[in-house]
Amino acid sequence: MPPSELKQAFKQAVMLVKGTHQGVTLTGAGISTPSGIPDFRSKESGLWKRYDPKEVVSLSTFRYKPEVFFNWLRPLAHNIIEAQPNPAHIALAQLENSGYVNTIITQNIDGLHQKAGSQQVLEVHGTLRTLTCIRCYKNYNSEYFFEPFIEQGIIPHCPECKGILKPDAILYEEQLPVKTWIKAVTVCKKCDLMIIAGSSLEVLPVAGLPIRALENGASLVMINKSPTYLDIRADVILRGDVAQILPEIAAEVLRD
Repeated sequence: MPPSELKQAFKQAVMLVKGTHQGVTLTGAGISTPSGIPDFRSKESGLWKRYDPKEVVSLSTFRYKPEVFFNWLRPLAHNIIEAQPNPAHIALAQLENSGYVNTIITQNIDGLHQKAGSQQVLEVHGTLRTLTCIRCYKNYNSEYFFEPFIEQGIIPHCPECKGILKPDAILYEEQLPVKTWIKAVTVCKKCDLMIIAGSSLEVLPVAGLPIRALENGASLVMINKSPTYLDIRADVILRGDVAQILPEIAAEVLRD
C-alpha cells in the first residue's frame, strides 16, 4: 500500500472509531504473536506446519492419548504463561475504557486481553486460564497446576476424584462454549463498527461473525498482515503489524 493510501486509510479508521457507539473488535492469533506466542496457520512458522491438529489437539486424542495432547501443549503453555500484553492489547484496553470498544471477541486462549486490562472479553475458543475435571466436572484455576506440568511434565489431575483436568480451551471435535457464542453473535448483530485485528478469518464459525455485523450495516476495519475473504467488504484495510497500527489509532482517537 503506497504511503498516501496508507495515510488516508489511517485517517478513515480513526474517524470510524471516533464515531462508533457500539464498537466490537475481533482478534486472532496475529495480535498475540508480538507477545511471543506462535500462531497456527502462518506459512513460515505456524504450529500446523509442524503438527497435524487432528492428531494432537482433537477431543479424541485427549480422551484416548492424553499424553500426546499434553506433550504438545507443554511448550505452548509455557509461552502463554510467560507472555505479557503487547501495545495492541493495551491499545484495545484503552479504547474499551474510553467507550470506543464495547466488546472484544477473541479466538485466542492466552488471556492477554484481560492482562492488559480489558473487561468485556468473549473467549469463543475457550481459555487456558481454567481447567475442568473430565470425571466430576469441578473447575480449577490453571495456575495451581501448570507449574509442575510445565517444569516436570506432570499431567494435571483433580485433587478430589483424580480425574484428568482438561484445559478449557476448545479442541477439534468440540463445540464452542454456547453462552459465550450467543453473546458474541448478539453483539455482532448490534454493533456499528467491527475492527478485525490479527485474524485470518479462516476458522468457522467465528469467521462468519463479521457477516452478522455487516448485515446490521456496521463499518468494517481490517488490520492484518495478510488478505482475508472479507477484504472486499471492508471500509478500511490497514496492512501491517497490528501491534504498531492499533496503538497509533488509539493514540489519535484519544488525543482530544
